[in-house]
Amino acid sequence: MTFVDVGDGVALRLRQGGEGPAVILLHGHPRTHTTWHRVAPLLAQDFTVVCPDLRGYGQSSKPPPDSAHHAYSDRTMARDIVRLMEELGHERFALVGHDRGSYVAYRAALDHPEHVTHLAVLDGVPIVEALERADAAFAQSWWHWFFFASPHAHRVITADPLAWYQPDRDRMGQENYDDMVAAVSDPDTVLAMLEDYRASLHVDRAVDEADRASGRRIRCPTLVAWSAHDDLEDLYGDPTLIWARWCSGPLSGAVIGSGHHMAEEAPGQLATTLTDFLHA
Repeated sequence: MTFVDVGDGVALRLRQGGEGPAVILLHGHPRTHTTWHRVAPLLAQDFTVVCPDLRGYGQSSKPPPDSAHHAYSDRTMARDIVRLMEELGHERFALVGHDRGSYVAYRAALDHPEHVTHLAVLDGVPIVEALERADAAFAQSWWHWFFFASPHAHRVITADPLAWYQPDRDRMGQENYDDMVAAVSDPDTVLAMLEDYRASLHVDRAVDEADRASGRRIRCPTLVAWSAHDDLEDLYGDPTLIWARWCSGPLSGAVIGSGHHMAEEAPGQLATTLTDFLHA
C-alpha cells in the first residue's frame, strides 16, 4: 500500500500488482479500494492492476468542499486518476468503475480519451440520464441521492455510521470490512462522500448536459455490466440502450449474478467478464 501525490495537495492511497496492460479499478460508495480484494488478484494474472481510494474516500486526501462542489466533481476526480496513472508510468490504461466510481470512469473516458483504452461501467448510467428519469420509483429506491444533498445528512450519518451503512463482515471479508468501518467512522470522510453526491446534482449534471448537447462521445470499447439482483434493470430496462447514445466505439453488456456489490458477491464471474472484455 502506498500514497501517490496527484497535485493540488491531494494524495491517493492505492495498491497495485500484476504485470501486463494497466487497468485501474474504481470503487463506489461507501467502499474503499479494498472492495476489489477478491477481483484484483484474478485480474493481476493478466494485467497490471491499480486500486486507489478516490479523493475523499478511505485514506485518500480530503480537500475542503467548495460552494460550487468542484472539489468533489467527477471531472476533478477523473483528473486525479489520469495524474495518478501518469505518476505510475501508465500513459494508456483501461478503466473499471463501480457505482460512484463508474461516474469518475466515464468522465475520464470523455475528458481524457487519449489515455483510456477500455471503459467498463458497473451498475450505473450517466448522471444526467438518471436524474432526468427520477420518477416516483427512482425516488423510492434512490432517495439517498437527495438526502445526501441536504444539510442534515452529515449529522444523521455521523451520529451512528455503522447503523446507517450496516456493513456485512461475512460478505465483505475482514480486511475490507475493517477498512470501510474506519472510513465511515471518520466525519471528514463522510463529509467528502456527501460532497461527491452533491456535485452530481449540480456541476456533474451540467457537464453531462453540455457534453450531450455538443455530441461528445466515448470512443473506446465500453462494457456496461449490471447486477441481476439490484434495481438498475428494473429502473431503466436494458442499460446499454441508454449508454448507446453516449458511445461511438464498440459497446457490449453483461449481467452479473449478484446484488449491488458485485466485486464482493460474484468476484469470479466479474473477473472473467472483465478479462474477456479487456482481451477482446
